[in-house]
Amino acid sequence: MGTSGSKSMERELASMWELSFVVPPDHETLDFKFLLKPKDAETPCIIEEGPTRLLTGGMLEGDVRVALFKLNGDDEVLEFRVFNKADLVSPLELAASWRVYKENLQPSRVRGIPDISINVAPTNATEEGSAATLELDLEHYVVPSPPTAPPNGYAANLAATPASMIQTGALWTNDVLLSDGIQSPSSVSAKLEDCSNDKKNIEAWATDSSKNSGLIESKSVGTFTPLQKLDGQKGLFVDRGVGSPMLPKSASACFLASGFSFGSAKTMPEAAGAVAAAAVADRLHGSKEDRKLAIVLVGLPARGKTFTAVKLTRYLRWLGHETRHFNVGKYRRLKHGANQPADFFRDDNPEGIESRNEVAALAMEDMIDWMHGGGQVGIFDATNSTRKRRYMLMKMAEGNCKIIFLETICTDPNIIERNIRLKIQQSPDYADQPDYEAGLEDFKERLINYEKVYEPVGEGSYIKMIDMVKGQDGQLQVNNISGYLPGRIVFFLVNSHLTPRPILLTRHGESLHNVRGRIGGDTVLSETGELYAKKLANFIEKRLKYEKTATIWTSTLQRTILTASPIVGFPKIQWRALDEINSGVCDGMTYEEIKKNMPEEFESRKKDKLRYRYPRGESYLDVIQRLGPVIIELERQRAPVVVISHQAVLRALYSYFADRPLREVPEIEMPLHTIIEIQMGVLGVEEKRYKLMD
Repeated sequence: MGTSGSKSMERELASMWELSFVVPPDHETLDFKFLLKPKDAETPCIIEEGPTRLLTGGMLEGDVRVALFKLNGDDEVLEFRVFNKADLVSPLELAASWRVYKENLQPSRVRGIPDISINVAPTNATEEGSAATLELDLEHYVVPSPPTAPPNGYAANLAATPASMIQTGALWTNDVLLSDGIQSPSSVSAKLEDCSNDKKNIEAWATDSSKNSGLIESKSVGTFTPLQKLDGQKGLFVDRGVGSPMLPKSASACFLASGFSFGSAKTMPEAAGAVAAAAVADRLHGSKEDRKLAIVLVGLPARGKTFTAVKLTRYLRWLGHETRHFNVGKYRRLKHGANQPADFFRDDNPEGIESRNEVAALAMEDMIDWMHGGGQVGIFDATNSTRKRRYMLMKMAEGNCKIIFLETICTDPNIIERNIRLKIQQSPDYADQPDYEAGLEDFKERLINYEKVYEPVGEGSYIKMIDMVKGQDGQLQVNNISGYLPGRIVFFLVNSHLTPRPILLTRHGESLHNVRGRIGGDTVLSETGELYAKKLANFIEKRLKYEKTATIWTSTLQRTILTASPIVGFPKIQWRALDEINSGVCDGMTYEEIKKNMPEEFESRKKDKLRYRYPRGESYLDVIQRLGPVIIELERQRAPVVVISHQAVLRALYSYFADRPLREVPEIEMPLHTIIEIQMGVLGVEEKRYKLMD
């Protein structure tokens, strides 16, 4: 569809108006005149002088002229300059515009009919799967998201509640995580038995932790540049199964792994190198005390520290590591109030310095106490812009945890300005400031105070994210980073970006096993499932009409491949990692048959669906582990991705985006014939659901 509007009818030194209307690109010539409506409802509208205007193909015919209106006969003439602009609008944007119009505008009183008319009365859709079954307004299919959908709002509000200030009992009151989300050693053994490498090599790989850190062991600074191209998309179908390669032994080979090149002709996800050691987990790497890790953010305000902290917290939680985000700003607001002026942050203000160091120490003490109670990774979110502050934190961490500094650097003034404006709009620091411009000036003055004393990180173990938001021009530097978990964190960060793009999750269409109530298998679609495949293709065509670089991901099972088959115009990628949970000896059975023939297995699964492993099959934790490369690849993508998979797999993927506790994963609602759209961007993660069929 196309929109054409007379933009900005402007009178000199007066007001500006905008008139917009929607027409199809192949519309016939429209003739019209502008009307000037007096404030007095009883006074008739004034018709524009001159010949009728003609609109063809979204453009005004002839020379663009001013609009003339004669008032009080010929005594007064009003002139307005007219600017014309034509825009192509996607069906989704068009539907959104129409929805806003219906909610906010009334029919025109000039002619007594609506100014815009787009599918006012939905047609009776047939069930043939043709284009007519999906109206132009995609919002027709929107259904409410569950109440536990990802929250929107200021990211720092997701941080841990300052326990040292408000805790009244022995229990922590927020962000309680599953303490045993990591697989047990027995599950590690089971995974190792399935590796394709010989036993001797497996033993050497699992025990030589100094050489197999998952990414890198570096005593000097290394620089990584994110790759944007998704390997293996030249063909229509690409097998993206997860392999288990031997990790590289040399420092140079480690660098190649971080650069996503494995020296093998076999196509495989770039992420596989970072997660190939996941089966041995970090339980095999040192004592429990050595695995306490503090990621200490460093950077000037409005550089994306809190956003990075929230994203990293969500990822580590999903992997099963007990992780908590501690935001020092939250402590400051609770201790000293939210309305502190820019002078509070001056380096020549002794009272302000003392107050800020006090809340930083309180947050650090809370984090260490939490680690002593079983926490594993703490994300310490503050500017930490001076060496003196960082040395204070390092002193407090001695004997308690290992510190890695994560410095976020941005040199793009446009991005910084955007972040500042988002900060003013969202931060509780300016919630009570009615004057936006005054808040903006105050924050910029605060920023200047920080810039005067800022000292880049050069001490200890650190990761520097330099202009990563810019994509290919960004860099990630690491120094003195070693170990499985730090390596995994580095690999996640090097693949993360802020480019807004949707990720669409959907189950395959109804299969014959779904109809019969049987689990697993590799059956074809039912008639209802085939209809959904057509409707899904129709939906994708309209939703991603202008997204030529989008991709379709499926499992290797035929019910997902058949669901994707009607979709044309996009490359399709098959992942073995997206296959349904392996139900082992129970494959093809109904739950009633399992209950009757294997009552002990049925009860074991009922008691703990998260950890229960089907005999010779998988558990939900196994599924989460093999989905590690998929998450990394989804984070890397800058174009939309449609994931067509299975219930257990999509529950695990959705729990990552929604930041749901692991214990809830097996119970997440994942209905058939419904699309969950995850919108990823600078403001975080937003969700919308479309139900195409009952």
